[in-house]
Amino acid sequence: MQIWTGLGNPGPRYALHRHNVGFMACDVIAESHDFGPVQKKFQGWVQEGRIGCEKVLLLKPATFMNESGRAVAEALRFYKLEPDALTVFHDELDLAPFKVKVRMGGGLAGHNGLRSINQHLGPDFRRVRIGIGHPGHKDRVTGHVLGNFDKAEMDDLAGMLGAMASEAQWLAESDDARFMNDVALRMQD
Repeated sequence: MQIWTGLGNPGPRYALHRHNVGFMACDVIAESHDFGPVQKKFQGWVQEGRIGCEKVLLLKPATFMNESGRAVAEALRFYKLEPDALTVFHDELDLAPFKVKVRMGGGLAGHNGLRSINQHLGPDFRRVRIGIGHPGHKDRVTGHVLGNFDKAEMDDLAGMLGAMASEAQWLAESDDARFMNDVALRMQD
């Protein structure tokens, strides 16, 4: 079993924030792959399903971003899984908007959700970094991250999320390079 966690903040007022793109990715993957109904579990919302031959539990922590690690650690403990079974979908300031990169481990880049998970589990988990772009000046970062995607970005956002869901099989099979390549190709269409 794998646990795929989308990072975000709970509640409708945060739904379209750039910081919630991890939640959005989980929602589109669940819908595209006919995952089961949403259940309240592990201090969050979970959906179970299969992607190819792999069983995947999607988890959206309800703990708010800064405490995401509590929910993630609880789910991994319950299933007796190590951090290498975890994939975290999160927003990334240092990537151009709608670029998707995958890596194992790495730094936290000031991301409070990643920091919380790192505190509970250490750094050795897979990250799907979803580019939201940098606003240009550090004084504008908080407003950018906690702001909604612009109307002009909605088609690109939907295209990227759809591409990620369509290519999720490669992620499930740990073929990160093919996942990134095929998502990028779909985004060019």
